[in-house]
Amino acid sequence: MMSRVFTTLALKRFVFQNKPISFYHAYSGEEARAIMGKHPDMALILLDVVMEADDAGLVTARYIREQLQNHFVRIVLRTGQPGAAPEEKVIRDFDINDYKDKTELTIQKLKTMMYSSLRSYRDLQSLEQHRIGLSRVIESTADLFQNYKINDFISGLLVQITSIMKLNSDALMASSQERSLLFAGYDENHHAEDTLPLVLSGTGRFEQMVGKVIQEVLRTDDMALIQLAIQQQKTIIEDNRAVFFFKNHRGDYGLVYLTEVENISDINRDLMQLFTQNVSIAYDNICLYQEIEDTQRELLLRLGNIAEFRSRETSLHVSRVARYSELLAIKAGLDEDHARLIYMASPMHDIGKLGIPDTILNKPGKLNDEEFVMMKQHCRIGHDMLQGSDRPLLKAAAIIALQHQEKWDGSGYPNGLKGEDIHIYGRITALMDVFDALDSRRCYKQAWQLDQIIDHIKQQSGIHFDPHLVEIFLQHLDEFIVIREQLADN
Repeated sequence: MMSRVFTTLALKRFVFQNKPISFYHAYSGEEARAIMGKHPDMALILLDVVMEADDAGLVTARYIREQLQNHFVRIVLRTGQPGAAPEEKVIRDFDINDYKDKTELTIQKLKTMMYSSLRSYRDLQSLEQHRIGLSRVIESTADLFQNYKINDFISGLLVQITSIMKLNSDALMASSQERSLLFAGYDENHHAEDTLPLVLSGTGRFEQMVGKVIQEVLRTDDMALIQLAIQQQKTIIEDNRAVFFFKNHRGDYGLVYLTEVENISDINRDLMQLFTQNVSIAYDNICLYQEIEDTQRELLLRLGNIAEFRSRETSLHVSRVARYSELLAIKAGLDEDHARLIYMASPMHDIGKLGIPDTILNKPGKLNDEEFVMMKQHCRIGHDMLQGSDRPLLKAAAIIALQHQEKWDGSGYPNGLKGEDIHIYGRITALMDVFDALDSRRCYKQAWQLDQIIDHIKQQSGIHFDPHLVEIFLQHLDEFIVIREQLADN
């Protein structure tokens, strides 16, 4: 009891890094273990060897290290009977940080021990923060690298930044109006005041500011800080605000503006610099991926249009079918990746018409039986053109080319597939192809009126078309009409 009273009085005014210390008193090993379980962030334990048992302190020290897995708290064993627990044996066999004989622990030595122990704890915590911070950077960067769409990348970036820095602040990201991407797009000969960056994403009070010009959102002094970061090409943190600046190898700049960052540590500042460097790499990868995807989509769209041109049709049929098919896929519950795949692959549904003679393809009247047999070959021809690839996109295109003329009741061609034996890609494209074909003028017919088309689709539900897809299509008809108007033939 006297040692506890002495310690409390001696350290009553003790201060470390401008902060006082708090005492928790335990009168047994069991009480000490319970306190440590409730307060795992305890910095230092002055632990008597002898309490309710001769080795209670040793048992408690082992419990803290092995059971609680707390390797940060500094444990200083104190004993009034050094012979009962020899120092060398205790230090060797137990994970403690110091071992003191109570008779030698003067006030000055006690304070010296406090300073050294707390500094050790502080340094360990600093290392742990670095470790955790680096783990968060690695995890966050990995999440960003998994995004292959600019919008997903942008929306995820602010979440990752505030997570790494453990901030609960208002934040925004901005881009130049001209490019509408993550990076502001300033160059060395460009003045910040000449651009009108738009807010792309925001949290807190900036959440409702997406799409607005940044000058409308921020005060003059905030804009001055942003312009300073651009001019100096570095991150600036001052006056409770931060502008994180980064750029990619093409010279594009990115900006993230944060509020309420007065307590940001040097560790977090360094981590953010590391993170923003990785962001530039992730952004480059996304741009490259999107460029490849855009190229693939454009090539397939242009190839799909070749068949239309051979039919002497210059409409936007394949573009509309692509948009319609993507929308129907989403409404039918397919995930975004599969919907995107249908969007990119559906323009190839009639690619097999390249193998059909012009005399049949451009015949103004109805085809005779022999000509119709020849026309039906376009499904197999298209499939043969596309099959054999391991690429998901070409696989999807091959399926659509082969099955888009199959019918729900089994009366379609080329294989007479029935119901769900027809791939969902084929069922979706079949419905959207007919919808647009009836809505378009051809060399052999005039365009139908919309109400006639809808009546026909209703009549063919369960015969030509998947009835579930027809139901979904009719429920969301107004959204399909929007696409129809946007891509109307001139």
